[in-house]
Amino acid sequence: MKTKSQLLYAAILCAFAMTAGAQTVRVANQGDALSMDPHSLNETLQLSVTSNVYEPLVGRDKNLNLAPALATSWKQISPTVWRFELRKGVQFHDGKPFTADDVVFSLARVAGEGSDLKSNVNDIKEVRKVSDYVVDIETKAPFPILPDQLSTTFILSKKWCEENQATRPVDRRKGIENAASFRANGTGPYRLRERQPNVRTTFVRNGNYWGKIDGNAQEVIFTPIGNDATRVAALLSGEVDVMEPVPVQDIERVKASPNTKVMTGPELRTIFLGMDQKRDELLYSNVKGKNPFKDKRVRQAFYQAIDIDGIQKTVMRGASKPTAEMWGPGVNGFMPELNKRLPYDPEAAKKLLAEAGYPNGFEVTMNCPNDRYVNDARICQTVAQNLARIGVKINLAAETKGTYFPKVLRRDTSFYMLGWSPTTYDAHNAMNALMSCPDDKGVGQFNLGSYCNPKFDQLTRAVQSETDKTKRMALIKEAAEIHAADIGHIPLHQQALAWGMSKKVDMVQLADNFMPFKWISIKK
Repeated sequence: MKTKSQLLYAAILCAFAMTAGAQTVRVANQGDALSMDPHSLNETLQLSVTSNVYEPLVGRDKNLNLAPALATSWKQISPTVWRFELRKGVQFHDGKPFTADDVVFSLARVAGEGSDLKSNVNDIKEVRKVSDYVVDIETKAPFPILPDQLSTTFILSKKWCEENQATRPVDRRKGIENAASFRANGTGPYRLRERQPNVRTTFVRNGNYWGKIDGNAQEVIFTPIGNDATRVAALLSGEVDVMEPVPVQDIERVKASPNTKVMTGPELRTIFLGMDQKRDELLYSNVKGKNPFKDKRVRQAFYQAIDIDGIQKTVMRGASKPTAEMWGPGVNGFMPELNKRLPYDPEAAKKLLAEAGYPNGFEVTMNCPNDRYVNDARICQTVAQNLARIGVKINLAAETKGTYFPKVLRRDTSFYMLGWSPTTYDAHNAMNALMSCPDDKGVGQFNLGSYCNPKFDQLTRAVQSETDKTKRMALIKEAAEIHAADIGHIPLHQQALAWGMSKKVDMVQLADNFMPFKWISIKK
């Protein structure tokens, strides 16, 4: 009798066999994009998948440099105003023309209720239509990296959204859906043909695309396969052409196969832990009447109880770089001299807990995804084991990202794991979104534990507007030192990229872990 996992695998193979055709690329991932709405979730996989359908004003080339997309050029016409010249002759997939009206609408939509990308635009004061193909964006203060900030802010059709009651983004925190969840109408190189959430999503080449498509993929079938062994088996058997991530324990096996290869490289993402530092009493702890995480000694005890070298060796099999910073190499603002973690010292951690009034430790729930980051659940299990040695009992709540993200994004958590890749490749992105005091405009939108230091916020605003590179780096350094001294979060490591693919496939791997379909070619 076949097991449930064997039956699932057989069903997946059957689905691939029925749908694969000439110049079809079959892509498998450990998770799925949770929506086709590009403003609904600020998560790398979500943005990567939807970026094949939707486009920003300013994009990225194969070297991650800024490149024209729906804007052909941009310049500052005053310290706080940027002018964008828009590309003419572009059509949305339904044939409607792209104009300045769509830009004004989309940037307002991103800033509005339900958006998960408010932090991309929280420094914009006003968006003005100058003509059908010229837009001015005024910022609240000088903002020299605004074009970088807009590189994952995708443009939707104003008319399509109005016709389909999708003028507001899908709110993942509240479980609210609309037409943009399951349908799509962008200007990108691929059109959405079929959407079956958590089963299969099919994309087809856009024959009316304004730009060049370097690859030859006519159709891309994207399938989530959460089970590591099943995902690896699908690649090795030839039932999928591309899959990621390759589990670290299977990299050599995939490399040794005569028909497959592994593409590896550094990733910009930093994995870290956050703690509720705002509530007077934690939601999920046996400590009543107070919040242990408001005490720096408790946060430091957690930090020093984690054996990060052990995680690197046994969980990550060497495919990670332990870090003391909230952004890693490759991000402007990374400083090797600050990348020195507090020592792993369980005895010192116990002493700190005792000094804080918890000589016997305490109990707290830890929220963690099990299908988002490399070995995410195993990392959380190991952290729980580490903390048990200092008397802290972790109730581990590991779950699929489809339920995990809505929960933690509404701050329904006491202790959590998160990963972050600065989409601007600049420290300001993490400072603004992850580490600043949260407000209702998008600042600190992903500071889920509400760490707050007004001096840090003051420096973040100064970093945003400073144009002198030396002065700006000094400001970033001062802010990073403040956050580290506060132990605002517990940084763990930067994980490595590992994509598995058929030797018939050629791809471009980017350090932000985006996978543009337009750069995929397959030999049949």
